[in-house]
Amino acid sequence: MNNKIKLFNDKRVRVHWDNEVEKWFFSVIDIIEILTENKRPRKYWNDLKKKLKEEGSELSEKIGQLKMKAADGKMRMTDVADTEALLRLIQSIPSPKAEPFKVWLAKIGYERIEETEDPEKAFERAMETYLKKGYSASWINQRLKSIEVRKELTDEWQERGIKEGLEFAILTNEITKAWSGLSVKEYKNLKNLKKENLRDNMTNLELIINMLAEATTTEISKEKQPENLKESKKIANKGGSIAGNTRKEIEKETGKSVITDLNAKTFLENKKQIEIDNPEDN
Repeated sequence: MNNKIKLFNDKRVRVHWDNEVEKWFFSVIDIIEILTENKRPRKYWNDLKKKLKEEGSELSEKIGQLKMKAADGKMRMTDVADTEALLRLIQSIPSPKAEPFKVWLAKIGYERIEETEDPEKAFERAMETYLKKGYSASWINQRLKSIEVRKELTDEWQERGIKEGLEFAILTNEITKAWSGLSVKEYKNLKNLKKENLRDNMTNLELIINMLAEATTTEISKEKQPENLKESKKIANKGGSIAGNTRKEIEKETGKSVITDLNAKTFLENKKQIEIDNPEDN
């Protein structure tokens, strides 16, 4: 199951892609909030569910539940619907956004088909998103490579029976602490981050060392073939430590820390300032 966030008119929608049934599942509460602009979408949905049930609608039977990340960052069970059920639900909600939302759903489905047939499409869309945010081409290339490296690592973990969610987080934290000397939480605090993605707020060099740590962990895991979380944790520490030694060598030669408190906002602001101070000749 792949967790993602999709945007509809800059509004956040939590989604899951289920590889087994090859379907998108959407958070019903997020959809309700967007379509109704109701400040209490959960109550609106509970009332609507009751109404549909009283009317004998089969729609309620089509609604499932999955764990999705809540606003506080914790994974909680929430009602979800696939595209077919969602389209039926939209018909029950009077909203001027209904038609645009149907178009958005169709677009999401089409993009998934494109990305399945040609994975490069997913990278192209990611690059376009980062460019719009103001990241440099060199940083984006590193970030996209880091996504590939991370995917190889999580595939290896799944192969070893590691569970997505808490166990992934435990191993990620082990790698991060081993190479940087900071836990994920401490690293995010250093960069003044809350819910933001840590990798999206790393410098080029931080990304490279993090990639080295994850790639090394993947290779060691493939060779050692750990049988449980405890063994995988030792390998995560080993992979992170090897990258950590590289970090220390770089710091010894340059005289400055690889780990920085810069985040996306600050280093993008610095980039803009440099462009202002050194305008290109027309």
